[in-house]
Amino acid sequence: MTTLIKPLIISAVLTMTLTACSDDNDSKISHPSFDHEHINVTDLQKHKFEHDFAKTCVARETRNSVNKDIDTKRAEKDCLCIATYMMKDLTGVEAEKFLTEKKNTQSLRIRFENAAYNCLQKTADKPKAPKIFGR
Repeated sequence: MTTLIKPLIISAVLTMTLTACSDDNDSKISHPSFDHEHINVTDLQKHKFEHDFAKTCVARETRNSVNKDIDTKRAEKDCLCIATYMMKDLTGVEAEKFLTEKKNTQSLRIRFENAAYNCLQKTADKPKAPKIFGR
């Protein structure tokens, strides 16, 4: 029994001394600010974003294409739909990064996947019902 009490007392004393050494002064800790500047996006910037994004989308989709003429026409329609969908919630920071710095932010990638899903769902061929007994 005494062999069990000694380690228990030692661990309790160590726990009390280690927790008593903490500093109560929080002024030394600097917390990052999550406030950011809100930049209004003008209609001209949105229009430029829409066409520039659609152009880069078409170039990306037809990069390895064998029949570029047909694939370009198909991709133009889909990419313009995607760019228009993305433009609805476009922020000033995202527009500036894409238009001036030619960077795709993570939020643009997420928005692209959402827009592509919504736009391509509209154009996807619906499965046809099976024909049974010639009906």
